[in-house]
Amino acid sequence: LAVGWGTGVVATWAPSPGGCKLAQSTVDCTGRWLSSIPGNLHGNTEELFLDDNTIQALGNASLLPYPQLCHLSLTRNRLEVIEPGTFLSSQGLQELSLADNLLFTNYSLTAAALSALQALRTLDLAGNRLTEDMVSVLVWNLSSLESLSVARNVIMRLDPSIFTNLTQLLELNLEKNYIFEIDRAFEGLQRLQRLNIAYNYLPCLVGFGLTQLRVLNVSNNVVEWFLALDSDDLFELEVLDLSHNRLLFFPVLPRHSKLHSLLLQDNKMSFYERLPNGTSLANVTVQFLIIDGNSTNITTVRLWDELCHSNLSSLRLLDMSQNQVWGLPEGFLAQMPFLTHLKLNQNCLEAFQLLEEDSLAMLTELDLSQNQLEELGAEVGVGDILPSLQLFNLSTNRLRTLPPGVFTQTRKITTVDLSHNRLDLCPQPDAAGEVPCVDLRGVETLTHLSLSGCGLRGLGGRPFQGTPLRHLDLSDNRQALSGGPGWLQDLAPTLRVLSLRNTSLSSTAVDFSALNSLVRLDLSGNSLTAFPTALGGLRLHSLDLRDNCLPALPPDAARTPLARSLRELYLSHNPYNCCTLGWWDALQGLEGLHIPDGRRVTCSHGSRALRPGALPEPVLQSCRRQTADLALLYLVLALPTCLTLLVAFAVVFLMLKGKLLKMVKNRCGVSSPY
Repeated sequence: LAVGWGTGVVATWAPSPGGCKLAQSTVDCTGRWLSSIPGNLHGNTEELFLDDNTIQALGNASLLPYPQLCHLSLTRNRLEVIEPGTFLSSQGLQELSLADNLLFTNYSLTAAALSALQALRTLDLAGNRLTEDMVSVLVWNLSSLESLSVARNVIMRLDPSIFTNLTQLLELNLEKNYIFEIDRAFEGLQRLQRLNIAYNYLPCLVGFGLTQLRVLNVSNNVVEWFLALDSDDLFELEVLDLSHNRLLFFPVLPRHSKLHSLLLQDNKMSFYERLPNGTSLANVTVQFLIIDGNSTNITTVRLWDELCHSNLSSLRLLDMSQNQVWGLPEGFLAQMPFLTHLKLNQNCLEAFQLLEEDSLAMLTELDLSQNQLEELGAEVGVGDILPSLQLFNLSTNRLRTLPPGVFTQTRKITTVDLSHNRLDLCPQPDAAGEVPCVDLRGVETLTHLSLSGCGLRGLGGRPFQGTPLRHLDLSDNRQALSGGPGWLQDLAPTLRVLSLRNTSLSSTAVDFSALNSLVRLDLSGNSLTAFPTALGGLRLHSLDLRDNCLPALPPDAARTPLARSLRELYLSHNPYNCCTLGWWDALQGLEGLHIPDGRRVTCSHGSRALRPGALPEPVLQSCRRQTADLALLYLVLALPTCLTLLVAFAVVFLMLKGKLLKMVKNRCGVSSPY
């Protein structure tokens, strides 16, 4: 609901008087340290931006030169007062932003000035330290307003008198105030469609009856109850955001609405038909005592019948993440035939049933991560399970196995996250007896798979056969590479992204030469003591070698096919030798190569850690001496060998001298006939 300001003009900015920029009928004087509105701008100016200046007041003559002004923005100035006659020459003004000023000081004079704007459609008064009484005075005569923002003020209580005359209002932004009570403040706003009351202190919303409202944002309050009015009227409500509150129960929604997005993230909500200890609350009722002025009304609600069976038939998105949900009521999901996104992550679920009668035929994303799931139930073989599902997140649970063939029956599944579950992949050729495992073979649509931190014990038996994975994350599995390399052969034609971070990988454990399609490889956090030679022939775009034991990269690293294709290379936290940094200098000269952690790369010289690009002269001299001493050592070692060979050759020659000369004479001394 924030008020946006934009010219919609695609043009070249040209200089204008006062250092401002001009584009057609738009003038931008943002951040020019102006203390008043320049009077020498173009007379046909329609849009004027004066944000981030030091203007303290607008006088009666400030806008006289600009009778065609439609949009005016004075955000982030020091504006304290607008004199009553300021807008008399600009009565065609449609959009006005006065956000982040000091209008609370002389709000009555400013209100008199605003009353002249009978064509005003959009007004932003955010961040002006205004109370509810001040707001009421400021907007009293602005019956043409369609969008109003009074966010970031000091409003505490709303009643019908504040917005009485705003009969054309479509959008209202009240976020980040101190509102703790609303007393029928919006009943006169018959055209209101978007209402933002986020970041306030509302304890509950009872008797919600704004049938014309389409978007309601009540996030980041302290709401414990949401009860819609008990009515057969059709509510136009499409989006309801109750996230980051203290909801104890599922909200009581209108019987008839167009609700397609329900956001309930980060509450204290649960379903109470059955508690974890087996107690049933199916027949429990709650009484709400509603005090309205001098009248008192008692509303009785059956928690289960009304809180759990609201009208959800049009819902597309349901986010109940970060709650205290132990389980879903029977038939709950069956009420949502058009649901496409379901988020139940960070709850207390111990089991979840993928039953066909739930009819989630449209569901494309299901997030069950960070629960306590030990079982995922499904009626395999009865029919398609979640036929439209594309993304399935089961990470951080207690799963050991999944129903056989669960992924092959989803038909459209592309992304599965099974990370941080204690599981093994089928088949297990060396296992004695039946071992629980997850079968990922033959899932023809699956392209993205995460198995990070699953405690995998070898990948023998070709667990990915027939599954055209493009992204595979095997990080944090220290025994995952203990099996044979068959899994690589099945993935070679399609795999583009591979993470083997923290898998106890040694330099010769895996041959990467077959992975010709690979473009991103993460080998960080391993035990590499030498650069894997097979990588030199790949055409990677990104390579991560952080946190290994590499003393150096190959001297010809910059001349390999890998170097020509590489765009991103991570190298930090390796014990590089400061005296063998030729490879580093060569990499610095490669065009298009970026080393994001280059400033954290260090090399070792004795007990010192130094930056490769700034080695001190004593270190360079020491390295040169080491190089010279090494060459001398090689010479000293090679010289005795050469002398020994020379002496041996001389002795052999002297011993065989007579025989050799006689042989040469016999072969070469015969005269040739003419």
